[in-house]
Amino acid sequence: MKREEFLRLIKGKVVSGADCEEQDVEHVFASDLMSDVLTIKNADNLLLITGLCNMQTIRTCEMAEVKVILFVRGKKVTEEMKELAEENEMLLIETDYSMYRCSGILYQAGLPPLY
Repeated sequence: MKREEFLRLIKGKVVSGADCEEQDVEHVFASDLMSDVLTIKNADNLLLITGLCNMQTIRTCEMAEVKVILFVRGKKVTEEMKELAEENEMLLIETDYSMYRCSGILYQAGLPPLY
């Protein structure tokens, strides 16, 4: 799914990485447990949906090679998070929708879960 389409569906706002290459998404993984994110074997074209909005999330995604992160429930990305994400060419998105709602919308639109 093209970036513009999933952003429109979840009413997402790009807060960092707007100048990154076009990020298409093929799978979705939703978790607040960063230990679960570290179990991801193939993060290519993966969208992580999470409500955990801190530096640990960016560091974990860096290790797991996740490039697209959606922060739900109105969580706000800090400047420090933006800087680290830009260094790693990550796309950071914010939405007011819940994790459950985003997951349902994207699943209904045809994006399969990772597992």
